[in-house]
Amino acid sequence: MISTENISTDIWLKVVCSIMINAVLFGVGAITVLSVPALAEQAKYLIPAVVAASFIAAPLLSGFIARRMRLRNWGAERWRQGDLISG
Repeated sequence: MISTENISTDIWLKVVCSIMINAVLFGVGAITVLSVPALAEQAKYLIPAVVAASFIAAPLLSGFIARRMRLRNWGAERWRQGDLISG
């Protein structure tokens, strides 16, 4: 069993974000491939490519999103003010 005592909060946030981002990227890619007739003909090759692309892109994108989830990275004034994503 993996000991969670030595894993930092930042790593946990990145892992959780990565899992969610992977699911969203795969869903968007799969729906795109299956709903466009020209792409649906090549689904046998494109769906594995979507899986690989989502596995590669998810950890990269999770670094940016996980960083935004920590209040200490915002500062009190910027947190109250919000931004384009959070409103």
